Amino acid sequence: MTIRVLLADDQRLVRAAFAMLVESARDMRVVGEAGTGREAVELARTARPDLVVMDIRMPHLDGIEATRLIAADEALAGVRVLVLTTYDTDEHIVEALRAGASGFLVKDTRPAELLDAIRTVAAGESLLSPGPTARLIQRFLRTPPVPAAGGPECLSEREREVLALVARGLNNTEVADALGLSPLTAKTHVSRIMGKLGARDRAQLVIVAYESGLVTPGRT
Repeated sequence: MTIRVLLADDQRLVRAAFAMLVESARDMRVVGEAGTGREAVELARTARPDLVVMDIRMPHLDGIEATRLIAADEALAGVRVLVLTTYDTDEHIVEALRAGASGFLVKDTRPAELLDAIRTVAAGESLLSPGPTARLIQRFLRTPPVPAAGGPECLSEREREVLALVARGLNNTEVADALGLSPLTAKTHVSRIMGKLGARDRAQLVIVAYESGLVTPGRT
């Protein structure tokens, strides 16, 4: 199956470089390029990509708001967003995850890693790495609110353990190893947790875990 990719970045040269890279992969095709957040939303509605590679800092409508509009549009339920950022200067990654992004990536990542990231997110997984996730949460997540109904308190003890590990960026295999489970059992736990919490993907599970206080930044 060919992955249909929409590229959103206000720098034309960056878009051109990404387009060449994506088109070099046999299983991908660029179906549109947007220079503003508004264009990204409009093209998402007309081109119906599988995935949007979304820059955050764009004119007219930033990548966070564009992501929020795409995620909130029921007609675009199958469109996933991979956000591009830099950890040192971009203070909006947590907001992007809240808005519905399925993961994030640094702009200076290696070409092969970008292609792998596109495949991962397009396949329905989230792209979260433990170190950057913890650092970003620690820097930008505000004081957690009181957990609401439907939060982690509705989970079993085992599910809370799984959620805590997911929030630290562990994949299903790593969660399984940490808890002495089979990968299939870990995957089943994650799916049930998402269903109970109404989360669309693992990225939103991270936000729920930290905002509820289940996981505290910096705590091991």
